[in-house]
Amino acid sequence: MFNSTINRRFFLIVLLFGALWSVTAQARSGFDHFSTGFPLTGRHVTADCDSCHSRGIFKGTPTRCISCHATTSRLSGERLPPEHITTNDNCEDCHSTSAWTQLTRFDHASVSSHCASCHNGIKATGKNSAHILTNNLCADCHLQTSWTPVTKVDHSAVLGSCFSCHNGSIALGKSANHIASGNTCDDCHTSNGWTPATFDHSTVSGNCASCHNGTTATGKNSTHIQTNNLCEDCHRPSGWTPVTKVDHSAVLGSCFSCHNGSIALGKSANHIASGNTCDDCHTTNGWTPATFDHSAVSGNCASCHNGTTATGKNSTHIQTNNLCEDCHRPSGWTPVTKVDHSAVLGSCFSCHNGSIALGKSANHIASGNTCDDCHTTNGWTPAVFDHNSVAPGTCTQCHNGTIATGKNTNHIQTTAQCDVCHSTRAWTPASFDHNSVVGSCSTCHNGSIATGKPGNHFGTSLECDSCHTTNRWSTVRFDHIHAVYPGDHAGNMDCVKCHQSNTQVPTWTSPAYQPDCAGCHANNYDPGEHTKFNNTDYSVAELRNCAGSCHEYTDSSLTTIRKRRNSEHRASDSSFD
Repeated sequence: MFNSTINRRFFLIVLLFGALWSVTAQARSGFDHFSTGFPLTGRHVTADCDSCHSRGIFKGTPTRCISCHATTSRLSGERLPPEHITTNDNCEDCHSTSAWTQLTRFDHASVSSHCASCHNGIKATGKNSAHILTNNLCADCHLQTSWTPVTKVDHSAVLGSCFSCHNGSIALGKSANHIASGNTCDDCHTSNGWTPATFDHSTVSGNCASCHNGTTATGKNSTHIQTNNLCEDCHRPSGWTPVTKVDHSAVLGSCFSCHNGSIALGKSANHIASGNTCDDCHTTNGWTPATFDHSAVSGNCASCHNGTTATGKNSTHIQTNNLCEDCHRPSGWTPVTKVDHSAVLGSCFSCHNGSIALGKSANHIASGNTCDDCHTTNGWTPAVFDHNSVAPGTCTQCHNGTIATGKNTNHIQTTAQCDVCHSTRAWTPASFDHNSVVGSCSTCHNGSIATGKPGNHFGTSLECDSCHTTNRWSTVRFDHIHAVYPGDHAGNMDCVKCHQSNTQVPTWTSPAYQPDCAGCHANNYDPGEHTKFNNTDYSVAELRNCAGSCHEYTDSSLTTIRKRRNSEHRASDSSFD
C-alpha cells in the first residue's frame, strides 16, 4: 500500500516535470505568444514560462501587472516594494516591461496619496535647498505637468516669514525706490497684493523715531536738517511731504543749516552780502521785517561790511580806504551824498569813468584819463594846463588823438610837431615860417610830412617853388626860360593849351616842325598870305618860325627884295593878323 502510494506520487512528479519541460521547450523553440493575446516584450521575453504559468496551467493566466507583481501575489514576479507610493495598482501607467526604474511616463491621476509621499527627495524630486519653508502640499502651488512655472502661491501654506521668500532672490523683494524699512512685509502688505500698502499709526505707542530710524522704517535722509527726533513736530502720519509746519524750537543746527537755498529757502539773488547768521536780522516768525541796529556797533563799518560778514564794497566800487562812513550813511548805501576825495586811493578815472561817476562829456577834448592834469577836486571848471613844463618838439606825445586832441580829419598832411605851426594858447591861428627851411619844398610837401601834389596836379619833376609861393598854393606862376621857348603868349593862356597831356612835355600838333611855331600852328598857316615872288607862295616848312623874316622877292633868283617883312607874328601878339 505504501509502495503503491509512493509509486503513484513519483509518477505524477515525472508527468508534471515532463509537461513543464515540454512548455519551456516550446517557448525556446519559438512559440508564438502573440497568438495568446499577450505578446512578450521587454523582460518578459526572457522570463521562464512557469514564472507566470503556475503548475503548468496556461488557461486563465492573468494579464494585469499587479496580478504577478503585487506583494501578496502567488506568482514569482518581482514584488511591489513596501516603500512604493500608494497607487491604484496600474503599473503600466508609469513602468514599461524593460525595467522598473525607467519611468517613461507618469499619470498623477492614479496617485491616491498626497504629493510628498513620493516627492520627498528620495523616491522622487522633492523641495530643493532654496525652496521656501512650506508644508508638504505641493499641489497648493505646483502643477502636475511641471514644477515651474509656479502660477499660484497659497500663502497659507508658507511656514516662514514673508522675507524668507520675498528677498529679491527667491521672489520679488523691495524695489529700489522702496522706503527704508524692516523686512516684516506684512506690517504694511497683505498676501493679496503689494498694493495698496497701509500702516495704521494709531496703534503706535512710542514716538515716530522708535521706528523711523532709517533701519526699521524710513528715517531722516542725508539732506534732512539737524533736528531732534520728534518727527510729528513737522510731519503727519499720512506722508512726509508736504511739510506744512516747522517747529523751529526742534531745530538743533543754525538757521543756515536749513535755509541754504537747497533744503529750505535761503538768501535771494538780491539779498545783501552777509554772513549766514540769519537771526542777526530775521526772526522765526518771518523773513520780513528784517532789522539791524547799527547803534550797537562799536567798531568801524568795515569790521562787518567786508563782503563776508555783511555787504562790502562791490566790484565796481572806487578804490578807497575802508571808512564807509566818509561817504555813506547807516540808513542805506545810496544815495551817496558826499565824497571825501582824500579817502580815494585810486586815480580820478577809476571813479570818473562815466559809469561809477561823471566822466568826460561827449564834447570833451581828446585827452588821457589823468583828470587832475587839468582839473581839481573842487570842480571840473575852471580847467587849466601848464604847457611850460612841456619840452619843445614833443607835442605829439600828448596831442596824438588819444591822450589829448590831435590832428582833425581835415588837417593838412604832416608829421611835423604841433609847435612848428601852433602855439600853446590855441590851435588857431596857425602859421609856418618857410624862411627857416633849408631843403627843397618836396622834402616836406611829399604828401606825408606836409601837403603834396593832388591827384590832378600837372605832371612835373620841378620843385614846388618853380610855380608856387610860400604864401599859398595859388596863384600859380612859371617862368619859361628854355632856349627854344618863343616867349610868353598873349592872353595868359592855360598851361594845358600847350601841355595837353598835363605833363611837363608840350604837345606838338605838327611834331615835324618842333620846336618852331609851326610845331603847334602849322594848321593855322595860310599860303595865300605869304607870297614869295610873283605867283609863288612860301611853304610852312620855309616859314616854320612865324616870327622870322618872310620877304617878298621880284623873281625866283631871290636876289632883289620887293617887300620887307620882319617879326610879323610875335608870340605876344593877340592874333596872326
